[in-house]
Amino acid sequence: MPLIIVRNDITKMSVDAIVNAAKESLLGGGGVDGCIHRAAGPELLQECRTLGGCRTGEAKITGAYRLPCRYIIHTVGPVWNGGKCGEREQLASCYRTSLALAKEHGCETVAFPLISSGIFGYPKDQALRVAVDTISEFLAENDMTVYIVIFDRAAYQIGNKLFADIAAYIDDHYVDAHTDSHRERMRRMGVVASRMLTAYEDAPMAVGGLDEALAHLDAGFSETLLKLIDRSGKKDAEVYKKANVDRKLFSKIRNNPDYKPSKPTAVAFAIALELSLPETRDLIARAGYALSPSSKFDVIIEYFIMQRDYDIFKINEALFAFDQSLLGA
Repeated sequence: MPLIIVRNDITKMSVDAIVNAAKESLLGGGGVDGCIHRAAGPELLQECRTLGGCRTGEAKITGAYRLPCRYIIHTVGPVWNGGKCGEREQLASCYRTSLALAKEHGCETVAFPLISSGIFGYPKDQALRVAVDTISEFLAENDMTVYIVIFDRAAYQIGNKLFADIAAYIDDHYVDAHTDSHRERMRRMGVVASRMLTAYEDAPMAVGGLDEALAHLDAGFSETLLKLIDRSGKKDAEVYKKANVDRKLFSKIRNNPDYKPSKPTAVAFAIALELSLPETRDLIARAGYALSPSSKFDVIIEYFIMQRDYDIFKINEALFAFDQSLLGA
């Protein structure tokens, strides 16, 4: 773990292996295939000539030569023919066979392009769904960090109903908070500040003063998280994998009661444990965070929790589409 969607040039990824969306000949071509061959140098083509090509849905591995990785895994994706010719299973096979090769060669980090979504014509939103489903299935049983590399933001189209619903939810719960006049926002902030000051002045002084208050702090994030995991009846590994968090980071959280995770990590554990909105607010507050209607990230998280949709990879697709930080990673 985890699965991370990034915008980058795949030939610049410093990972153990990058995956090339190749043609059956493995002798180079356009798009990602051509970029990888140019960046790796002519030695790559020489090795590819010895491989005898590759069938659709299968994968073969070579050295990386001038690239900043150890291996290139070449896989041949399906050409889109309307979706009724086995394209989905062929595309899923590309990811499965590539990941199996990476595991066989001891790779801990692998970067994929969005296979078949270029000149092969596979619809980008469907191609991403196949990639996420297949990779997450693999990661449920294996420890590896996998990147899906999107080169061109404009190439990633928000068009399906899920994103339309999220956009509408954001309009209803986020935009209004940013279209008020400056004077009105300042007036409301003044009212809130006045109420907080009044509440503070009216509150009785703790008997022992500050030392007494500090001695009775609520449980922190780490302690609360571990109690919630115990309550859920799930194993630690099941929870941190569902949170899209790697074992090393979870170990830090478990062993350090004062550990403060990033906000995306804190929220990821709430999603993994399928907490309600009040429970989520409570958990992340123990790490010093809150959900705010003035944050697009927060509104998207709220949308999924309100829908009781705790698929972290689907949530990350949405966050990526709206240019927000991803959960877990």
